[in-house]
Amino acid sequence: VHLVESGGGLVQAGVSLRLSCAASGRTSSTSTMGWFRQAPGKERDFVAAITWMTSNTYYAHSVKGRFTISRDNTKNTVYLQMSNLKPEDTAVYYCAANRQLCLTYRCYGMKDEYEYWGQGTQVTVSS
Repeated sequence: VHLVESGGGLVQAGVSLRLSCAASGRTSSTSTMGWFRQAPGKERDFVAAITWMTSNTYYAHSVKGRFTISRDNTKNTVYLQMSNLKPEDTAVYYCAANRQLCLTYRCYGMKDEYEYWGQGTQVTVSS
């Protein structure tokens, strides 16, 4: 499975940005897609996740109400719509794929549970 993120950039606080993650290869082997982010000097943290077939969605507390994850099965693409961006959202955003159908945080929220990763896209929010 190959994942390619796009849509990052430098924006001002308060605006919106949409990230895309295009999946190719044996995508049928994956059940849950996730977004993680990593700020300089920090751990890679969970942001949001979605299941391909049932469209269950999960969010980190810090982004709930501002970010929306969605998927287009026909395009094998997952999106992360980010609204009201804050400087603390600045990070490299990674898309990841998990073979499991995740129903608990221990599955969708843990980066070690994901088998495939994209190269990341930088999001910088200025104040």
